[in-house]
Amino acid sequence: MFPTINVGPFVFPTAGLVYIFGVWICLGLIERAARRLHLNAEATYGLATAAVFAGLIGARLTFVVLYWPAFQENLLSIVWPLTSGYNIWGGLVVGPAAAFFYGRAKRLPPAATMDALAPGLVAGLVVVSLADFLAGPGFGTLTMLPWGIDQFGLYRHPVQIYEIIVGIAALLLWWWLASRRAFAGQLFLATAALYSGGRLFVDAFRANAWLSGSGWHVLQIISLLAMLASLLTLAYLNMGETHETRDIARS
Repeated sequence: MFPTINVGPFVFPTAGLVYIFGVWICLGLIERAARRLHLNAEATYGLATAAVFAGLIGARLTFVVLYWPAFQENLLSIVWPLTSGYNIWGGLVVGPAAAFFYGRAKRLPPAATMDALAPGLVAGLVVVSLADFLAGPGFGTLTMLPWGIDQFGLYRHPVQIYEIIVGIAALLLWWWLASRRAFAGQLFLATAALYSGGRLFVDAFRANAWLSGSGWHVLQIISLLAMLASLLTLAYLNMGETHETRDIARS
């Protein structure tokens, strides 16, 4: 849609700008969420920051290892330029691992910390959807609906906008539940269930969906499993909380 922004003689990629500002927004949301849940905001913010930078480094180094012949003649290219060349799977492994060990070192409560991280994680997914919408790498299936978006003369579902709406709904749910939380982990699980359920529905409108060899939408399968796991865990913890409340009342 709008892959670049021209400012005088300079050309800026919109996706890169969205990611930069998006990281700042996500970290700010996590810090505010930690304060609202009466957690150690500084340590929680530090955990999120460590995860982001470790994830970037992990994604870059994984890419370098996979494509080592392209870097061995010029080792400086490993660290410069950093405008491209990242492996998402490396980041998804290294980032959470860094967060885990940071949280252990700071003795942060796991379930409550996940509650505080939830808004930042959902906002990060919204940022990715917005960057995809502006840069235009993804597109929806054909539609005749009035809100369809014209891409190369064809009207398609604005699937990234659908994803953003799902993310906003998940954030609103987190905000509504924050003052009603019955047990640690409830906010993260409820938010994850709503977002993954929304993505399960929305991914059906993606024309360039990630497909398995047999034609299944991989993201829909992941979303279904994440939704079911979140709902089942939520029900289990809620049942345990109910039993504990009854035991206290009896005593």
